[in-house]
Amino acid sequence: MVARAKTANKRLVPLNRERVLQAAVAFADKHGIASVSMRKLGEAPGVEAMSLYNHVANKDELLDDMVDVVFAEIGLPSGAPDWRIAMRERALSARRVLSQHRGAIGLMESRGSPGSATLRHHDAVVGCLREAGFSIEMATHAFAVLDSYIYGFALQEANLPFDTATGGSEVDGTPLAQVSAEQYPHLAELATLQVLQPGYDYGDEYEFGLDLILDSLERARATSSWPTP
Repeated sequence: MVARAKTANKRLVPLNRERVLQAAVAFADKHGIASVSMRKLGEAPGVEAMSLYNHVANKDELLDDMVDVVFAEIGLPSGAPDWRIAMRERALSARRVLSQHRGAIGLMESRGSPGSATLRHHDAVVGCLREAGFSIEMATHAFAVLDSYIYGFALQEANLPFDTATGGSEVDGTPLAQVSAEQYPHLAELATLQVLQPGYDYGDEYEFGLDLILDSLERARATSSWPTP
């Protein structure tokens, strides 16, 4: 009787927009973004199909709001005195969030109706660059190259055929480990002397590339003849 009462109480929890979006993001994390539909979401645990449309009008609105949920999880650039530290922290936060919501990677900048969290995030990034002395033109360049790198790396990492944090033990069974040293000597060298070595973490490549970009942007900012704010 007690168990039945508890189950009944759970069913009485009112559905709201936040619960709908959290359920949609969880569904996409598990099944992939291509599987998300209003019908399937209406069948998800805790989501009543009959009341779903009271909170989300259609699939387009659902996808827009799901992207906003993911953006809300990414840390905004901090108030660190060095803009590179602030932007580095933001980029690392973005990678962590996108690794948890891989289905969202291709949607992050594709939606036509960005939400408040998305706009707040973009505004904070541009604001950080402007306060550091970037001109509008340089801030635009920096914003574009950083986001291209962040999303591009996340997409590539999501499609690798092994766990990027486990190193050689997981990579051994992939095509990279089967490369012929006679036919492809340089690729075989990279695999055997670096990627297949114990302790190798593909994720370290992210920070290496990120630091290269940030250092290059700093040199461009410092030597730019464009007016600063």
